[in-house]
Amino acid sequence: MLPAPALSCTVYRTCGNSLRPDDDILAEETAVALVYNGITHVVLMATPQDLAELALGFSLSEGILHHASELYDIEVQPACDGIEVQMEIASARFQALKERRRNMTGRTGCGLCGIDSLAAVKPNLSPVARHRRFSITEIQTALADFDHHQPLRKSVGSVHGVAWVADGKITAAFEDVGRHNALDKLIGFGTRHQIDWQQGFLLISSRASYEMVAKAAAAGIGCIVAVSAPTALAVRLAEQAGMTLIGFAKPQKFNVYSCSEYIETEKKD
Repeated sequence: MLPAPALSCTVYRTCGNSLRPDDDILAEETAVALVYNGITHVVLMATPQDLAELALGFSLSEGILHHASELYDIEVQPACDGIEVQMEIASARFQALKERRRNMTGRTGCGLCGIDSLAAVKPNLSPVARHRRFSITEIQTALADFDHHQPLRKSVGSVHGVAWVADGKITAAFEDVGRHNALDKLIGFGTRHQIDWQQGFLLISSRASYEMVAKAAAAGIGCIVAVSAPTALAVRLAEQAGMTLIGFAKPQKFNVYSCSEYIETEKKD
């Protein structure tokens, strides 16, 4: 049996000059090994839910797989020190993976762990196809509804959320202790359900780091709306990929850092 994504514990809260016992809820953080054709490639520290989506999204956003059809089988099973996600992938993709094996660790922190080349820090992103613009109103509406789609974060406060917005409505949302993991879960889900990435935009509860932009661009997502700030590198990569990057996003206001022409504004007489 897999562990629950959250667990209860007893804490002692200050009450004046004394402490009193009380109940609290903590997010679970579990070691998740992604195993390809019997070989462990990476161990992520992740929230133990939606792990099949995480594994597929990671495989696609990291370029291990080019298409979901190259994943033949997947099985999530508990292990002595965590959870293993066993995947059977196409032999050509497994051979390519063996040739570029990297000693990676979890990405809850900087997102650079295990990268063996400085050149890999700045990926060469291809332009993302763009088919529609988004109104300020639909972005603000989605932001106002974002908290309602993060039940685990509301309970524990220590996880990130990502959501997919189409026609101004949040249609899918995932949470994880790692912001990259949450995005990979969404990418995996969207790929399985054939979401048209050009008909909506991505909401993220974290900052917009370079890797969040790179993963989104690899999936073909053209617009990211981040609750927190972007980094300068993330903005440069978004410009390179032709992506709209929005930061410091609140229901009342936000900043557009790249490709503002894809945001509809009210016409003045």
